[in-house]
Amino acid sequence: MTCANPADLAQRNGAWRHVGRALVAAAAVVALAGCEDKNTFVAPSPPKVDVAAPVQRAVTRYVEATGNTAPVKSVDLVARVQGFLQSIDYQDGSFVKQGTQLFLIEPETYKLKLEQAQAAEVGAQATLKQAEADFKRQVDLVQRQAVSQATLDTSTSTRDNAQASLQQAQVKTRLAEVNYGYTKVSAPFDGIVSAHLVSIGELVGVSSPTQLATIVALDPIWVNFTVSEQDVLRIRAEAARRGLTVADLKQLPIQVGLQTETGYPHEGHLDYVSPTLNTSTGTLAVRGVLPNGKRALLPGYFVRVRVPFDQDKNALLVPDTALGSDQGGRYLLVVNSDNIVEQRKVQIGQVDNGLRVIESGLKPDDRVVIAGLLRVIPGQKIDPQPTKIDQPQASAK
Repeated sequence: MTCANPADLAQRNGAWRHVGRALVAAAAVVALAGCEDKNTFVAPSPPKVDVAAPVQRAVTRYVEATGNTAPVKSVDLVARVQGFLQSIDYQDGSFVKQGTQLFLIEPETYKLKLEQAQAAEVGAQATLKQAEADFKRQVDLVQRQAVSQATLDTSTSTRDNAQASLQQAQVKTRLAEVNYGYTKVSAPFDGIVSAHLVSIGELVGVSSPTQLATIVALDPIWVNFTVSEQDVLRIRAEAARRGLTVADLKQLPIQVGLQTETGYPHEGHLDYVSPTLNTSTGTLAVRGVLPNGKRALLPGYFVRVRVPFDQDKNALLVPDTALGSDQGGRYLLVVNSDNIVEQRKVQIGQVDNGLRVIESGLKPDDRVVIAGLLRVIPGQKIDPQPTKIDQPQASAK
């Protein structure tokens, strides 16, 4: 058996120690290299953002306003003759037809006065008849020279006085008929009568006409509203372009909706346009008239009003949620060909079927950011996710 030389063993151990140190150093270098790779900055990927082209479709342009309803006819019923109220012939708040008797003021006195006037008229007619017969006799006698001309003049005067007396009697009879008619207070038109303001047995019409009640016509009904100066200019420009006259403008349809209704279910047409603007408010007074057979509209209601005046066949629309605002006005975030976000100033119009009309500042092929606006800023690169804008179902008229 051969034994190893101690000197050789020591040399070999030293060599292995050098190898071990080298391996350790190499491992350390590899480890450090791994750490350096992990700490290197890696830019985040562009955010994914939903974009869509604006909806393009025909849109009817409206002038929108808030107005209030008013009765076409509203009359205070008054006592035009003096007397005690004898009867009330309707139910408070009921609908009545034209000519329906509503109140009766003791008619007996006025009936007697009418009969008295009629009797006086009959007497005046008899007197005139006698005067005319005497006049004819005197004319014949004068022609035969049987009486003097003075006698004929007297007969002529008597006849003329009799004619005047008959005319006076006829006028008095007519006045008596009118006053007798005033004892019956009737509805001047179809409408609803308010609660009575006097009671049976009360003396009315003593020193001045006494108000008994009020009658209001509800069909048709007026809607009063105002239009801003800017809208007036737009309508006049459109009317000039289409060659419309003032009479044509008055035939424009008007659509009305109550505050609790969806859409604009009530339709009519323009009835009146003020010739001048109100300088203090810068608005123009306008009135429409609507049929109201079901009496859904009552005088005094506040209503939403819109008047169609133009149609754009290629309007651009986006969701309201895609719009932002700053001190410069409203804007949209649009993605360019390099997928960079741009802020685009726009002019907005009306809301049509749930989408906002963009009047200017947008093109049909623009890609508009419609979701995730808070995750992007102008100048940022994004990963656009093409989608389509949902169009809500047509709202009720």
